[in-house]
Amino acid sequence: MLKSFKLFFNCNLVLSRSCSGYVSRTRYLMRLREDDEACREALRSGNFLLYHKLAPLLQKTNSGFYKLACLKTSDLEHVLEKVGKDKHFVNESFLLGCTDKSDPQFSLEVGDLDRSALEQECGGMFVDLRKAFFMITGLESALVAKGQALLRWHQTNGFCSATGQPTVRNQSGSFRVCHSSGVTYYPKMAPVVIVLVSDGSRCLLARQPMFPPGMYSALSGFCDMGESLEEALHREVAEEVGLEVENLQYSGSQHWPFPQSSFMLACHATVNPDKTQVKIDTAELEDARWFTFEEITEALQKPPRNPKGEPPVFWVPPPYAIANQIIQEWANRQQLSRK
Repeated sequence: MLKSFKLFFNCNLVLSRSCSGYVSRTRYLMRLREDDEACREALRSGNFLLYHKLAPLLQKTNSGFYKLACLKTSDLEHVLEKVGKDKHFVNESFLLGCTDKSDPQFSLEVGDLDRSALEQECGGMFVDLRKAFFMITGLESALVAKGQALLRWHQTNGFCSATGQPTVRNQSGSFRVCHSSGVTYYPKMAPVVIVLVSDGSRCLLARQPMFPPGMYSALSGFCDMGESLEEALHREVAEEVGLEVENLQYSGSQHWPFPQSSFMLACHATVNPDKTQVKIDTAELEDARWFTFEEITEALQKPPRNPKGEPPVFWVPPPYAIANQIIQEWANRQQLSRK
């Protein structure tokens, strides 16, 4: 059994919010999702994230850093007119959420328009999402990932799987309907378990061939149909590294836009210190090995590249990834136990 579902019932998280503000924003969003006319009205005063073939638009700040570009309706309409697109194209946007001030946020795919002209008019650049994650803050990363995931889902669900007929979106983009069959389709995420395995003094990290040079991460895998989180975790660890885990502890969750739209469920697990021989599945992994507290501490402090531009021999996923979170949690626990 999982020892702690700390994020499911996190009282501090709930109590830290302004109850009236949070509730009103939530109900406002619910109305925008369900009421087409209300959503169209919100488009007149919205904030828009632009994507060019799923690459988000970033802008450079005066301090030299990058931020996620957010265009007001009037600014976006002006940009569209400059590149020869009717301003009503904003109606093709999808609702993402709203700011703390209840300003609605939308995502819009502009991949059919000239990229360089858009970048010039917006004063920014379209950046591949994986690269963008290294350039913007964690809060912005979550928002831009959601925007891309929603755009991708609509691009790949234009037809009904039962009838082959076109599906039609509602204004907010919260669902699509096949009027021929009456089936309603909602955006979905695939559940993925990600687990940091420890033998008490070391933790196990692995790398896939697709990873950047030198990067190791926690073990992960998709949940099979009908599996519980615990069953998927046990199976994945056994399949990938030939180990049998004992105690499990839930850590947290995160939406992850790769390869499509995944729901990452992060856990810690332990194995018997006398049974730590790793036997990797070479079809899944390129390498897997145990790392000491000292190695992990050093990796957490390393940037992905050294000043010469060469990737370090060993590094871990960046802070926006939940893999980094559970690795950091393990390191913190090790440090406390040593004191």
